[in-house]
Amino acid sequence: MASDQRPIVIYPPAGDGGRRVRAGPHFLGMAYTLLDVVEFLRLAGMENADDDWLRQSALVEWRGGGPDTWTSAHGLHD
Repeated sequence: MASDQRPIVIYPPAGDGGRRVRAGPHFLGMAYTLLDVVEFLRLAGMENADDDWLRQSALVEWRGGGPDTWTSAHGLHD
């Protein structure tokens, strides 16, 4: 793994506002809220993950906006 890669990647919002969530090579699901991401991580074994941890952790790479971005660039989802 390259040094600039993060084990958890949250991709930019799709047209419906959902964001793909990956942990390493594993697709965890489509999240529509920050709490969805927390639940995916808990189901993947990260039981201590919560919204504060997601906002601050260097292990999380937010692409296309941070943890408060849940609309696509086209504004199709509020």
